[in-house]
Amino acid sequence: MRPTVRNIAYLLPALLLFLAGNAQQPDPPGQVPEGEKAVNEAYLFAHMTHEDYGRLYYTVSLDGLHWNTLNRGKRISDEYRGHPDIVKGPDGRYFIAGNTSDSSPDINIWVSDDLVSWKKHSVYTPDLKSVPGYPGALQRIGAPKLFYDEDSGKFMMTWHTPHKEGTKEDPERYWASQRTLYVLSDDLVTFEDPPRKLFEWEFGTIDVIIRKVKDTYYAILKDETYPTLYWPTGKTIRITRSGSLLGPYSLPQDPISPNFREAPALIPSPDDKIWYLYYEQYPGVSYGLSIADNLNGPWYQASGYTFFSDWDKYALPAKVRHGCMITISRKEYDLLVKKFGIEKNEK
Repeated sequence: MRPTVRNIAYLLPALLLFLAGNAQQPDPPGQVPEGEKAVNEAYLFAHMTHEDYGRLYYTVSLDGLHWNTLNRGKRISDEYRGHPDIVKGPDGRYFIAGNTSDSSPDINIWVSDDLVSWKKHSVYTPDLKSVPGYPGALQRIGAPKLFYDEDSGKFMMTWHTPHKEGTKEDPERYWASQRTLYVLSDDLVTFEDPPRKLFEWEFGTIDVIIRKVKDTYYAILKDETYPTLYWPTGKTIRITRSGSLLGPYSLPQDPISPNFREAPALIPSPDDKIWYLYYEQYPGVSYGLSIADNLNGPWYQASGYTFFSDWDKYALPAKVRHGCMITISRKEYDLLVKKFGIEKNEK
């Protein structure tokens, strides 16, 4: 039978359905071919869990996509409290910041030589009543985070502080009033008071992490305004940039994530050519992953966290809550696995 336009039109939907069901969709870019050495050898995800919020747990990966639990899913430290955020200092030591609750006046900092054991390094109590241009700041310190700036030789610590209480009629005004503050330090023992606002523009931001790529500083943040038809970017992950650590920072670009995502965690791929940006769908529902070859975008979202192995392109253990992801050496990875033991993430 000779093909006709009618026959082709009849068979085309079935052909497309067959191809869709049997085609292998491409894996995320950034991986290193088998047998070649990765630029970024391993990764550590320091995080909380759904059942034990505000405590320290470890999950690790060799490819930045597939993550496995350490320490049989138990706490790494009974002392640490907070939203885990780790930075490596110029002397090779690691520092982690946290606080016991948002209403606590203190930010606690621990230090570690090997990521295995942590000891108290310092306590910082910001004077929130002295922040320039921010009268009425409430005694709230949310999710302190750390960045080391090689150019200036200083640490920057950021956190969010609101200036309005929530009400029964409008609980979201508390979150919309969050502003990102920062303080600088040479050693995370003494700090250059007073704290200051990081951004000039006026809308709610939380969970800000700072990263530098070439000559540009990027602030990756959560837009903390509630999403509406008139603020469609609310509760999404967005990026702003500056030529200087202290700004001014540009207005944030279009959202990288869907609405109701927070706690961005950024890592470079094993071949160091791609960026993997993770974020939590709260409260502890799942994790999303967006991918780009440039922090200016464009970004696309990978498929994962479905717990169907033939569909997932990345996988994290269930019930992980937010924290930070950092690159580590294979030697550090092996030490962590030897010390704590590893559990494969079974889907």
